[in-house]
Amino acid sequence: MLPGTLRAALAALVPLVALAVVPPAAAAPAPEPVAPSAAPVAPAAPVTWTMQPSSAEGPDGRVSLRHVLDPGASVADHVTVANLGEAPATFLVHVGDGTVSPAGDFDVLPVDEGPRDGGAWVTLGDVEGAERLGPGSLRVSVPAASAVTVPLTIAVPADARPGDHPAGVVAELVDAGPSRVRFAARVGVRVHLRVAGEVTARLVADDVRARWQPSWNPFSPGTVRVTYALVNSGDVRLGARGTVSASGPFGAGATHRDADRREVLPGGSAQEVVDLPAWPLLRTGVRVHVAPTVVGEDAVDARLEATAVEVTAWTPPWSQLALLALVAALLVAVRALRRRAARRVQARIDAAVVAATTPPARPAPPASSPPAPRPSSPPAAPRPDVVPRVTEP
Repeated sequence: MLPGTLRAALAALVPLVALAVVPPAAAAPAPEPVAPSAAPVAPAAPVTWTMQPSSAEGPDGRVSLRHVLDPGASVADHVTVANLGEAPATFLVHVGDGTVSPAGDFDVLPVDEGPRDGGAWVTLGDVEGAERLGPGSLRVSVPAASAVTVPLTIAVPADARPGDHPAGVVAELVDAGPSRVRFAARVGVRVHLRVAGEVTARLVADDVRARWQPSWNPFSPGTVRVTYALVNSGDVRLGARGTVSASGPFGAGATHRDADRREVLPGGSAQEVVDLPAWPLLRTGVRVHVAPTVVGEDAVDARLEATAVEVTAWTPPWSQLALLALVAALLVAVRALRRRAARRVQARIDAAVVAATTPPARPAPPASSPPAPRPSSPPAAPRPDVVPRVTEP
């Protein structure tokens, strides 16, 4: 062991050695200068615009352009594009054929799909400062809080078919940004164009199908899904007041649903899907009844006839049959178990009766053992003193 004075000297020397070994801390690097940020870019002002039917002086309060023309006739009309925003905007004004969306809303085909019917009969007039892109297409710049009136002419061909030829005029906002994604934000005015003459009105249900969707809950009804197409094979647009009904044999479990449609254009169709709750009565009859109706302010001089289509849907009670099979299996199993238990009990009773009525058996006497065999004596040896006599003849 080291003496006490030496240990004290070493203890005092250790901190000095540590200070000598530890290198000096590196100086923290100076922070890099931060470039001043650019001024924030103000978001583009929102653009709000409208298009309305109008006269040469401006909007006249109409909600659409409605004309009934003879074949070969023409008429002049106007629409006004109003920019309600705080910045100038450029709009693509074009004409297109009318269509109805699956939800029943009227729309105009995109500018990429050129018009082939009523839209092809509409020509946009000249507008000061506008760029003409075609007979039915203009690029119009509208200053902030201003409006531009666009004249148009509807010219019906001499061989046009009598009836409705829907069209529309649309003002679509032109996005001048660098984005490759095009958002078609547009508003428009509908053109109700009818060619005078004798017309037919016919709206029927076609391709009616009924499909059974059973419920796996045996205590709730299943669903009969009925699909069909409302086909307008006439010359004028029509609405439909439809009723879809279903019933089992002898009218059991009858149910129905209304299936109305506001508008189906001539030559067009609309898909309908109706779900009816139904109990599985093996065979269910489905009936689709369609009554055509006049749309809005239209005048139809043709007879409107209601039609009905009937189909059959097979509605087997799968879940109920499965429940019956399960109950039957349980009953058979319970009955088999009861029979087995009864046989066991009866066997025990029979054994007890036999044991009670049979007297106890007497013990049998012990069996006697056979006598031991006596030992046989060996044959006597001949005596040597006896000599056999031989008698001579």
